[in-house]
Amino acid sequence: MYLSGIDPQTFHVTLANFNRSRTAVAIPCDDWEADESASLKMRLLEGRFLEEMRSSVCSLVDGVTTNPDEFVGWFESLIEWGPGQNHPLFDWLADHASAEEMKWFLTQEAAGEAGFDDLVAYTQVKLPTQAKLECARNYWDEMGRGKTKAMHGPLLEAMVQELQLTPSIETTEWESLALANTMLGLATSRRYTYQSLGALGAIELTAPRRAAKVSRAMQRLKFPRRSRRYFDLHAAIDVIHSRAWIQEIVRPLVSSHPESARFIAEGALMRLSCGQLCYDKYSQHMKLRLPAISRKKSVVVEPVYA
Repeated sequence: MYLSGIDPQTFHVTLANFNRSRTAVAIPCDDWEADESASLKMRLLEGRFLEEMRSSVCSLVDGVTTNPDEFVGWFESLIEWGPGQNHPLFDWLADHASAEEMKWFLTQEAAGEAGFDDLVAYTQVKLPTQAKLECARNYWDEMGRGKTKAMHGPLLEAMVQELQLTPSIETTEWESLALANTMLGLATSRRYTYQSLGALGAIELTAPRRAAKVSRAMQRLKFPRRSRRYFDLHAAIDVIHSRAWIQEIVRPLVSSHPESARFIAEGALMRLSCGQLCYDKYSQHMKLRLPAISRKKSVVVEPVYA
């Protein structure tokens, strides 16, 4: 379990394995009380990690407007200045990465995928009607509108199988695990519902650019067309999802609950900061000589485990 001074890799591997276990379908067991006790210890550690992340983005959240129109403008502007945006890694992947490097990147991304469909399902519990309906529409798209072959999760799994990737928690960089752990932690803790909505909205807002460049890299390397369907889909559909998420969820919530603006902003910045950590680590792993990345308005989250 947890030890004082534990390093981030060990912490996030442990938390990722815990998350996989606690979200798996299970059956009643005689030692359920022991399981619940162990679960509580991990949830407390998870909570400390998430609170540390909240603190690390507070300077970017201070002064965020509660005016609905102005907040929407602020949220949409994250695509230009938010942490990790316009990261040179993706142009490099699109134009220069080798097949081996690309497969390593895709393996990290697959291992760190938290499952957008499940995150939406967890987050929508007890939301107001308008927001709940938009979550339902988004979830239905994630479910391929009832068609198995169009479900987003299986499309990612198909890419893994097609390219013979072997993602596993133990061989994944902690930054990628931290991203998934953050998303699941926000979605499954009701006190972070607004943060989860902000984080999910940030994904929809910023994913299309990255997905398009990943798809371009896969085309350049002549990866099978079916292996890139997941990225082709998200390069297009998330543009639509982002507009709907902002207009049907973010704007109405800030209008009816102005205090939610800060928490939605926190979640968005937490998610984008996790992404920036990943992109920097991937660049370091592949020994890229990238131009300096402007961090004037960005934040790097270095978690504290204590």
